Amino acid sequence: MADAEGPQPASPAAKRSDLPVRIASAVVMLLLAGFAFWRGGLVKDGFIGLVAFAVFVEYVGLAARIAPNPAKMGAAVITGALYIGWAGLSLVVIPPALLLAVVGLVICTDTGAYFTGRAIGGPKIAPAISPSKTWSGLAGGMAAAGVWAGLVVLLAGYALSALGPNGASVGEALRNTNVGLAALAGAGLACVAQAGDFYESWLKRKAGVKDSSRLIPGHGGVFDRVDGLLPVAIVVGTVWAWGQAA
Repeated sequence: MADAEGPQPASPAAKRSDLPVRIASAVVMLLLAGFAFWRGGLVKDGFIGLVAFAVFVEYVGLAARIAPNPAKMGAAVITGALYIGWAGLSLVVIPPALLLAVVGLVICTDTGAYFTGRAIGGPKIAPAISPSKTWSGLAGGMAAAGVWAGLVVLLAGYALSALGPNGASVGEALRNTNVGLAALAGAGLACVAQAGDFYESWLKRKAGVKDSSRLIPGHGGVFDRVDGLLPVAIVVGTVWAWGQAA
């Protein structure tokens, strides 16, 4: 969910020439993530751990550019370890179906915000931190995430209704689920995802860099790809764990 952070935006020709590399990198990332999710177990957990470690390394690299002294560097490293570690642990412990729902929600937020922001434009949210983020884009991301969350809950209710005496029924699914509440929760989580995006953008601004790294051709770093996922994972994982303990 990263936006361009450099002082000079890339020209349209440069963006077009970079498109095949971006697409190829995206396909590779999707294949790796899809394989890890399909295998599950230690493969999935190991993949999440590897991604979290890569994000932490990039975070430390940004912090090293920002922290003026060892004491503040140490505090930044501890903060990053807690933030990224909490998110990674949350993604490991939540059920696979919920993990897929969380990732889908963040993707919907990013997609809805991108296309709505480009189509409508309007006032910026925080131009000093992330100059491409608009209030219309945030609204579009919230709407897309709300629709996704509502559909996920409705689908879950439909699957559960198949266990009843009358078989699968959309009406039964609607009676047994609160789609509206799920949509509101999804919209709220979209705001959480955007906060994660802004946090990384702020770090990059302070560090004076465009991307968290150059690890992924055409996409920057791993942190750039999962900045919005981290806080959403923390919220969802914490709520799920609290529900299990209650």
